[in-house]
Amino acid sequence: MTGALTMTAAAPAAAQTAKVTSAGVAEKRLHVRTGQRVAVTGVARPATGGHVAALQVYRRGRWRTLDRDRTAASGRYALRDRRRATMSAPARVRVGALTRKLGRLNVYRWANASWYGPGLYGNRLGCGGTLGAGTVGVAHKSLPCGAKLMLRHRGRTLKVRVIDRGPYVGGREYDLTEATARTLRFRGHGPILTTR
Repeated sequence: MTGALTMTAAAPAAAQTAKVTSAGVAEKRLHVRTGQRVAVTGVARPATGGHVAALQVYRRGRWRTLDRDRTAASGRYALRDRRRATMSAPARVRVGALTRKLGRLNVYRWANASWYGPGLYGNRLGCGGTLGAGTVGVAHKSLPCGAKLMLRHRGRTLKVRVIDRGPYVGGREYDLTEATARTLRFRGHGPILTTR
């Protein structure tokens, strides 16, 4: 949806002279599954129409715009973008020359997972180090050691790294350490949301 709004050559005179002093965020939807829409709405002050508002994410060393809108006469803006691939990146709103941080935009997909730990403490990890009761991370067969990802389960989100190899049970993509599973309140095996 990048460039969903067609820009006109002549913006209202009020927007050209009134400098944006604040960019309030009324609602934001930054944890979504692939195929769903990210959404951010808010109001810029002073309340004048014609300012360009943009939803941006920081990827590959620069800020990239996902959607644009022009503020209404009330200063209100609405930004939306349907994400088709997983990702995790810092997000911000830019209105005129003013920017406001939003946190991270996380786009997830479902993956089957299990967890491991007790009985294996003290063992060497596939990416180096030793597994302990407080070790946070995941095992994956092919993601590079140290790769970062966000996991989400039951409304809890955790940033982890790939620290081990596995799982070696068919149909499972991730093996969570006990500390990771405990933080996310994940039990047994089943679906979990991941940004990779």
